[in-house]
Amino acid sequence: MTHTEILMSAGFGQDELAHGSLSVRTPVDGTEIARLAVHDPSDIPAISAKSRTAFAAWRQVPPPRRGELVRLLGEELRAEKENLGRLVTLECGKILQEGLGEVQEMIDICDFAVGLSRQLYGLTIASERPGHSMRETWHPLGVCGVISAFNFPVAVWCWNAAIALVCGDSVIWKPSELTPLTALACAKIFQRAAARFGDAPGNLLQVVIGGRECGEALVANDNIALVSATGSTRMGAMVGPVVAQRFGRSILELGGNNAMIVAPSADLEMALRAVVFSAVGTAGQRCTTLRRLFLHDSIHDSFLQRLITAYESLPIGNPLHDGTLIGPLIGRQSLNAMLDALAQARAEGGTVHGGEPTLQDTYPDASYVAPAIVDMPAQTAVVTQETFAPILYVMKYSDLADAIAAQNDVPQGLSSSIFTTDVREAETFISVTGSDCGIANVNIGPSGAEIGGAFGGEKETGGGRESGSDAWKGYMRRQTNTINYSRGLPLAQGITFDF
Repeated sequence: MTHTEILMSAGFGQDELAHGSLSVRTPVDGTEIARLAVHDPSDIPAISAKSRTAFAAWRQVPPPRRGELVRLLGEELRAEKENLGRLVTLECGKILQEGLGEVQEMIDICDFAVGLSRQLYGLTIASERPGHSMRETWHPLGVCGVISAFNFPVAVWCWNAAIALVCGDSVIWKPSELTPLTALACAKIFQRAAARFGDAPGNLLQVVIGGRECGEALVANDNIALVSATGSTRMGAMVGPVVAQRFGRSILELGGNNAMIVAPSADLEMALRAVVFSAVGTAGQRCTTLRRLFLHDSIHDSFLQRLITAYESLPIGNPLHDGTLIGPLIGRQSLNAMLDALAQARAEGGTVHGGEPTLQDTYPDASYVAPAIVDMPAQTAVVTQETFAPILYVMKYSDLADAIAAQNDVPQGLSSSIFTTDVREAETFISVTGSDCGIANVNIGPSGAEIGGAFGGEKETGGGRESGSDAWKGYMRRQTNTINYSRGLPLAQGITFDF
């Protein structure tokens, strides 16, 4: 399909794509595919006020009924999976299989949220006072602002929106200015679901198209009870304090510098496949991308050589074409950052395999690059930094405790993994003395999280949790209720207060 056919299949008309100041370029070949009108930061107060009005109505809808809207959203997404998946690939450059997989994540979280709409459980708590009962209840929080990144342009929004909607919140979505078309396509899909639902309040979902200034206005707005922001650690360091200063709530999903330990007992065939997918998937532009590989010294040389050979066979090219496994970087800035990091790695003693720009004659305005393996003598300064590109640093270890310590000795704490068939090593890795990351896997790579578990990490990753488990509590407010059904007024802690 041509670029235009993909856009038309996603529901866009020519007029929508031709008038505006924001130039949208596809990383596939660097060409402009749309010019969009943008919001001004001064628009945010009015937008947030509309969301506040929508919230006031939506919070009164029973949660299972709210779940019905999300069920319909899931149905619409199923019908549009192919079209939206292709649009994801066109706009952010990940291969089509990953574009389709991202839409499947949206479908999965809708299914999860529908079930959740009947399970927003509180607690019954024992009271120390006779004739009293205590309960913990959960209520809708308010307007939820979602700031998403280019690399998962739709799934991360849906992780938040599906949960927020069943929790009774309204949503304002500010996508990356690099990937606004997928957000607008999702808004069309949502509106179809809302029309089928029948009586959802208007402005339950609003999309803000714009740059950093619009994001800053969203973050600072008092009407927005929760800001869920996905992006760099630098971005999170600016968002968190602003939201905290106005006593709002934030969910921060920030940088990752994820590691894998391959022990001598590991299934090396399985480990090799896991390393390749985790390190080069989405051209190394996942927050959960494998960036550091610790190989036991008894297997280091042979495994590294097999890995280099595997990398040399990986098809790089147009992500819309069958057979491609590595698409382009999002843009020239990312390519330059990768080349700078490789130069620093060489200066710090690393031996670089791969990492050269490619397909420049075919796509002169795009940023294709061969993934790089860097054999490092130690975990140097460049290794502790996250470069959002397909660079895999490989290091030796001899003692598991040392490998775990090295894995943890970085500012980020998102995802981690170990390959081993030794149950003691596996249990040590996920114990209190093991990985310090929010995600710790055994015999599976650090990328490709399922929606059933809470997603997020520690340290400079931000501490936020989205998606499954009890992450829904972040979108609601907790209330403790004490009910006196007696005729007396006993005080807590046995206090006597007579007057």
